[in-house]
Amino acid sequence: MKNLSIFLCVACIGFPVTAFGQAYDGWPAYGGAPTGGHYAAFDQINRDNVTRLQRAWEYKSGDAEKFKAGEGRASLEVTPIYNNGLLYGCTTFNRIVALDPETGDEVWSFDPHAGLVADKAQASVCRGVSYWQASAPDEGAPCQKRVFKGDRMGRVFAADADTGKACADFGAGGYVDLTKPEAGGEGRLFLTSPTAVLGDALIIGGAVGDNIEANSPDGVIRALDVRTGALLWRLVTIPDELSDATGGADVWPPFSVDPETNTVFIGTGSPSVDLYGAGRNADIPLANSVLAIDGATGALKWHYQLVHHDLFDFDMPDQPHVVKITRDGRDVNAVIQITKMGMVFAFDRDTGEPLFPIEERPVPASDIPGEQSSPTQPFSVKPEPFSAQTVSRDDIFGFTFWDRGKCRESFDAMRYEGIFTPPSERGSLIFPSPGGGGNWGGAAIDPARNVLIVKAQNFVFTAKLIPDESREQIPSAAPGTMARKMAGTPYKVVGGRWLSPFGVPCNPPPWGELMAIDLDSGDYLWRRPVGQVPFGPFSLFKSFSEWGSPVLGGPIATAGGLIFMAATMDATFRAFDIE
Repeated sequence: MKNLSIFLCVACIGFPVTAFGQAYDGWPAYGGAPTGGHYAAFDQINRDNVTRLQRAWEYKSGDAEKFKAGEGRASLEVTPIYNNGLLYGCTTFNRIVALDPETGDEVWSFDPHAGLVADKAQASVCRGVSYWQASAPDEGAPCQKRVFKGDRMGRVFAADADTGKACADFGAGGYVDLTKPEAGGEGRLFLTSPTAVLGDALIIGGAVGDNIEANSPDGVIRALDVRTGALLWRLVTIPDELSDATGGADVWPPFSVDPETNTVFIGTGSPSVDLYGAGRNADIPLANSVLAIDGATGALKWHYQLVHHDLFDFDMPDQPHVVKITRDGRDVNAVIQITKMGMVFAFDRDTGEPLFPIEERPVPASDIPGEQSSPTQPFSVKPEPFSAQTVSRDDIFGFTFWDRGKCRESFDAMRYEGIFTPPSERGSLIFPSPGGGGNWGGAAIDPARNVLIVKAQNFVFTAKLIPDESREQIPSAAPGTMARKMAGTPYKVVGGRWLSPFGVPCNPPPWGELMAIDLDSGDYLWRRPVGQVPFGPFSLFKSFSEWGSPVLGGPIATAGGLIFMAATMDATFRAFDIE
């Protein structure tokens, strides 16, 4: 998808960002500030002039040209950061690029492993880079300002932010292999999301592939010295007694740091294998949880589990947002976590106590032999879920009687008892889906208005467990589907998005929404469909604009009273009035 390998600048401005007591020059971290929030504290662009915005420049990475037609696609999902007077980002083939923010010209490019670009297996999603500069720089010495980036082979690289040359004093001549024991590794690891910088520590998560095998590598959170790459501390999310039976509970999305309290806030994923848990029935408290970690020692300050014994691939998908909100008329230090289940959870940042009630509610039981699914799951009472939670036979969508009937046949053939219906040999509907609800594009927070802006993706997944001894063949995994052997378990799994023969979701629209939530009351201020999907002649229907589009990327909020978001399937960049 060549149009995705582009940085687009509609208006590139250097501006001071003040986020929750900390002042930052520019957009220094993935979430705008190290604390997250996706908030830009500028008002030069506002309701009065936003309609006059024009494209200033565009930058093409060139990575899409490395794929021949029909052989694959290059996807640019990066949120660039602004530091040191430059715009820093990364490309599908792992290059770090520094751009002039006024012209879009490439100032330098760093390719950590140029010899691998011909191998499409080395292409990876890169959602961002991180930046550090010395508080007392050694004048004239290289790498007093550094840009860090991870890759899909478990390595993290350091480049000089001024020149783009490798920082030779970092690890093995410019990189650290995180899969190695001396770096705190446990084997396979890949990084799509940026690392985070807290003081002189580089905080790193990473994905281990929790859907591949029962005993995947354990999830490891670690800190490295930003200058030498030496291991400072590590925290393993899998209990020692379960390490030989399961793994995962990793950290694949971005996370946040709070410089004021020297705390790292992280959302973790599911244990392996994510859709089958009979081999990991014991409690794994740090899986599918929000963690608050001491940035100096790696000690756990508090945690709260939001999915028990995950069988649904309901990882925490977005960085926790560290904010100061008003609750019942008083200021509260808070951390906000959105989930794939379409729920918003708010906690006291210092203690981990919920700021809105959380209830344990009964959920359907698994019928897979040996599986001990959790009898209850946590539900946030307020705010109410931001994504659709149920689908019924009467709700099923279709363009015609025929395709609607096919969806109903599929519905009747599968198991579905509402949210948290477990995978089954019959085949189950999982709604909200592992794609969200909320996903890695996340949410934005306007601290001046005390408002959370979040987008929802509303479509259903299917998951069918097939006994290993069955002669049923696993089909090739087409886009939007899954088909894999879950090594170390007695099952294979097939599934994916629940679509009609026309390739349209069987559940009713809107498939994508955007909404605003008052963080004091937990009430919704507004919600609306967002985006459109091109369905040929069906696009002409009047209701088409109300159907919305699947969305992955997220919004940003500004002090000018605006929300900006792309992320939809109609290749459109939109501005919304936050009120």
